[in-house]
Amino acid sequence: MEQFVTSLNNVLWSTPVIYGCLAIGLFFSILTRFLQVRHLKDMVMLMFQGKSSEAGVSSFQALSLALSGRVGTGNIAGVATAIAFGGPGAVFWMWAVAFIGASSAFIESTLAQIYKVKQDGQYRGGPAYYIEKGTGMKWYGILFAIAALVAMSILMPGVQSNSIALGIDNAFGVSPTVTAVGLVIILAFIIFGGVKRIAGVAQFVVPFMALGYIILALIIIAMNISELPGVIALIFKSAFALDSAFGGIVGLAVSWGVKRGIYSNEAGQGTGPHAAAAAEVSHPAKQGLVQAFSVYIDTLFVCSATAFMILFTGMYNTEGPGGSFIISNLPGVEAGPGFTQAAIETVLPGFGAGFVAVALFFFAFTTIMAYYYIAETNIAYLTRGKNGKWAMLALKLVLLGATFYGSVKQASLAWALGDAGLGIMVWLNLIAILILAKPALVALKDYEAQKKQGVDPVFDPVKLGIKNADYWEKEYKKDESQVS
Repeated sequence: MEQFVTSLNNVLWSTPVIYGCLAIGLFFSILTRFLQVRHLKDMVMLMFQGKSSEAGVSSFQALSLALSGRVGTGNIAGVATAIAFGGPGAVFWMWAVAFIGASSAFIESTLAQIYKVKQDGQYRGGPAYYIEKGTGMKWYGILFAIAALVAMSILMPGVQSNSIALGIDNAFGVSPTVTAVGLVIILAFIIFGGVKRIAGVAQFVVPFMALGYIILALIIIAMNISELPGVIALIFKSAFALDSAFGGIVGLAVSWGVKRGIYSNEAGQGTGPHAAAAAEVSHPAKQGLVQAFSVYIDTLFVCSATAFMILFTGMYNTEGPGGSFIISNLPGVEAGPGFTQAAIETVLPGFGAGFVAVALFFFAFTTIMAYYYIAETNIAYLTRGKNGKWAMLALKLVLLGATFYGSVKQASLAWALGDAGLGIMVWLNLIAILILAKPALVALKDYEAQKKQGVDPVFDPVKLGIKNADYWEKEYKKDESQVS
């Protein structure tokens, strides 16, 4: 089984695919004239605008929900792995991926808003919806929905719960089975409360966990501040083969940095748009910009916090192509949370293992919450016009079962299955957003034009020639006086 899944991943996550993700992000950056720089102020301001409604959540809640999916074990284990196999230069390439990927996140999230629907009193949207409405290929939408459903409810939860169980076992000696039971009980309480409860938990937990983690990183940086010039120089020199020690693995630095950056920030993967569609906004580009900023938060802030803790303290190993170590400061410690634990221990003895276990719990648990929301949205898509009550109940039970199973099973298979599930979604979504980029670009141009006029942008798909944006057409006709 594991051999088959590994072979599948070698295709799904092959080098051409990795660099294809990067190329698509660069393509969208050029088409949008690097909105990730031009509209940085708007990204920040829009986060705190807008309120929730009976049908939707606020921009900040949608951002928190998307971030709960983006900020996961990849921010701790993934960064350490990138440094272990790509050297410090991999960190630069993670930053590059975040910068470029922000434009992909804008395109997919804006599309989710354009083609969202009001279904059973709630906003629903995401790749399955925009694929069907934008391309007219219903079969393609169904294919994505099935892939997302399998990935998010069966394959992916185990990756996160496995990390939680291992971290708690290492730090506190609690059996994975006990952890699994506790996880399932807390998760059941939240997901049986519906989208509003999930978004409510996310908006409080996600900022708290991210800020706490970043503050600890800043403390470690401050206590090792003399290392700052050296670490920054090492990252940049290693990224461009200018460092004597790491010059021979610059290809691995690029590969691992891009791979782990994409895995962590999820730009273009089709996960973020589900949360984006739930936001109550007056123009799709608004939430597109907010979701673009979520990529920055994930990689430039949270991933950088991990990288700096590890590099400032020197608590890492880097393996060369032949299996010999270029750097071996932690003999016998595998790439993963152990690097971060050791880094914290150098500054706060006796605190590292416990802190990383708690951080992993919050990061991974909120990610499982986001997986449930994504899976629920795709169930809603597949059961439109039918009574989906039993399907939703089955989904909850399956996801809780996968969470329990992942907690007590071998980590390598959990990660391999997770990579496969995500890889299928990435392929389907990247092709879709390449086909459908035009409506998102038109929406951006319209947003910018209205901002220049000094008005609060309001979306009118009819005026812009965008078809099948049914929700917006009906809202526009209902409240035409609000449209400028």
